[in-house]
Amino acid sequence: MTDSVRDAVPPTLPRRLIHRWPTLVGVGVVVATFVDGVPPVGLLAGLLAVMPLCYLLFGAFRGELRGSRVVAVQLAGLVGFTAVAALALAADETLGLRVVAAGWLAHGIWDILHHRSGRIVPRAWSEWCAVVDVGGAFGILAVA
Repeated sequence: MTDSVRDAVPPTLPRRLIHRWPTLVGVGVVVATFVDGVPPVGLLAGLLAVMPLCYLLFGAFRGELRGSRVVAVQLAGLVGFTAVAALALAADETLGLRVVAAGWLAHGIWDILHHRSGRIVPRAWSEWCAVVDVGGAFGILAVA
């Protein structure tokens, strides 16, 4: 089959599923994490603080932390998400869960922006992380 013919044929369901593997893995992680309840707020806040570190490491290894603006944006993300995590830990459990859920939702938006730009982290990572973050945020809010 030539490229023009292949492009004209709509993708089959298996091809679509293979293409969306990060989303499928992300859904699996959310289900496995939240199927038996919400993890402790300390764990969720810790993950929120670690998430931007992963982005900095990816950016460094990929050579995409060039320019002071790029570094400043990534460091601002680190400071902001760590501050939200600290705030969640300082609050009572119910409020802490709501704060950490807001942080996870905000990080999901951060992931989507990175996915659209195609920079700093691999697109598969930002897709997977967005699904985990947004799904996790709703999982947390379902019980908080």
